[in-house]
Amino acid sequence: MAGAGNAIRGSRVGAGPMGEAERGEAAPRQAVTYFCSHAHSSVVTFSVEATVPDSWDCPKCGLPAGRDSENAPPATKIEPYKTHLAYVKERRSDQEAADILDEALSLLRRRRKSGDLIF
Repeated sequence: MAGAGNAIRGSRVGAGPMGEAERGEAAPRQAVTYFCSHAHSSVVTFSVEATVPDSWDCPKCGLPAGRDSENAPPATKIEPYKTHLAYVKERRSDQEAADILDEALSLLRRRRKSGDLIF
């Protein structure tokens, strides 16, 4: 009995089902090819019953890809990152900002005079 260890006889590590007989039949599928503006082509498999989208993100470069190899969709314009302050400045004029600041400061000063704890 030397060397028996924990071996499981008759199978190997990672052995899965033997085929479709144990898993059942695969659903019918269709392969759709998408093309991006960098001339990458990618094949995506969908169920025959699924609605196939007109565009798909290219897995190689991330650009949008379409089904027409001659007319790939253009790259989307990438907007630069905006800070929260930039968005606020788009919505408020300088005068509105000054008014809001004055209102907040006067409220803060009133609360300090009345003895409220302000953290």
